[in-house]
Amino acid sequence: MRRESSTVVALVGAVGDDLLAGLARSANISLARGPAPGADQAAGNGSAGQGLAGPPAAPRPGWEAGARAMREAARRRATYVLVPDDPLAGVAAGWQDMWDVAAGPAGTAEFEDRAAAALAAWRGQQFELPDYYLVVAPAQGQASRPDLYLGPLRAARPRRVLVASIAGRASQGAWLLDTLRSLEHGPWWPPLDELLETARRFYAGGLAETQSVSPPSPSG
Repeated sequence: MRRESSTVVALVGAVGDDLLAGLARSANISLARGPAPGADQAAGNGSAGQGLAGPPAAPRPGWEAGARAMREAARRRATYVLVPDDPLAGVAAGWQDMWDVAAGPAGTAEFEDRAAAALAAWRGQQFELPDYYLVVAPAQGQASRPDLYLGPLRAARPRRVLVASIAGRASQGAWLLDTLRSLEHGPWWPPLDELLETARRFYAGGLAETQSVSPPSPSG
């Protein structure tokens, strides 16, 4: 369990650069990001300007960018540290694809591969889960697909997964900050292997959690 003074919140869903830029202007918020795509390869080929091209960098594991962002978040000192990179992003994508009929058995195999890799990294203390997940919902009318965060994770810890719909709001960053202020305390996450087992047994067809959750009006 994390014990830092900051509240670390992973942002998932419809998270755009404009929203992140607006949030970064708040004195109460710090953004922690993982490395940019290709950053490791660029660093490894730093001698390319001298005509020496190094070998291509190996593909980064799906959990690694989020793990680096979480470690960076642990060093920040702000009321809220927002992390738009999640160690479980690859697992979430694999779980979503698993429900795609066209994927067939390969979809399940891909989920299991990603889950095993993330679990090994978690057991190796490469990352911890954030205090909360905040799912930024897409605009109404857009098709929704089975969602790991709104399904198995929210079923396991309802108070640690929040939903926010910001489409069409004039001040998205301010409204989202009000949502952060409405976070409730609750039991910490169960071990990751238990969460993954919950995901395996969760029936996505019964999921009806796409509605937004409005924060209480600020007092005073």
